[in-house]
Amino acid sequence: QGGGSAVIDMENMDDTSGSSFEDMGEMHQRMKEEEEEEAEGEAGAGEEEDGEFLGMKGLRGQLGRQVADQMWQVGKRQASRAFSLYANIDILRPYFDVEPVQVRARLLESMIPVKMINFPQKIAGELYGPLMLVFTLVAILLHGMKTSDTIIREGTLMGTAIGTCFGYWLGVSSFMYFLAYLCNAQITMVQMLSLLGYGLFGHCITLFVTYNIHFHSLFYIFWLVVGGLSTLRMVAVLVSRTVGHTQRLILCGTLAALHMLFLLYLHFAYHKVVEGILDTLEGPNMPPFQRVARDIPVVSNSVLNTTAKAIALTL
Repeated sequence: QGGGSAVIDMENMDDTSGSSFEDMGEMHQRMKEEEEEEAEGEAGAGEEEDGEFLGMKGLRGQLGRQVADQMWQVGKRQASRAFSLYANIDILRPYFDVEPVQVRARLLESMIPVKMINFPQKIAGELYGPLMLVFTLVAILLHGMKTSDTIIREGTLMGTAIGTCFGYWLGVSSFMYFLAYLCNAQITMVQMLSLLGYGLFGHCITLFVTYNIHFHSLFYIFWLVVGGLSTLRMVAVLVSRTVGHTQRLILCGTLAALHMLFLLYLHFAYHKVVEGILDTLEGPNMPPFQRVARDIPVVSNSVLNTTAKAIALTL
């Protein structure tokens, strides 16, 4: 019996030892699982952080692409504007594409009135010659101001001369074009600018000669002959392009009066008007300030000598 109980105890011990080993294995397994779960959790957190980081990088990349697209659009708009400006300049190119020989021929033709007015006369549709004549008239006015007795003070008269010449050319051309539209004349604005611009050739000749040779009788001769020929040329062209006696009289009479009176104004009244403007803006003519040497009175010398002696005695 005693032996049997010992065997049973050994078996029980074996069972208990086995169960304890199993418990240790389970505990070890659980610890491994917990470590794996922790590792998976850390890996998941790392992936989330990586995902957030990649999301920030993606957002930055998207913003960069948007900025690049905006810069591309701005550059494209600027390029399109530059191209449109070049296209607008290219539109004006035919009005200034002319040979010097043609300009010379048109200058001579502007002094020769046409005889045939039964059909519309041809008008040059270019602006190079008229623009150069306007600038030439500006230079002649400045030359006349220097050769005359007009006193020029502080500044230049370039702005006044440019305003007068361009104002007449553009203003009278616009007014005559409007009047021609009312009178049913067949003429465009560019043709009117060209016609009136070449008509200033007679004014340039008359003023250049009379500014250097100061004779009123010579001016009146040039005013009637040279200025009259250029005016008759313009009047004949307008008559050939206008239908109706009343319309012709109104249109041509207005143009002739404005053109001839403008030449009289430039010769007689322009210098006085400019001098009056200068007087208004700068005040009347004042003599320049001069320093005048003054004699020191004898009393002041005696006072200085007395003061010097008193200072010497005190020292």
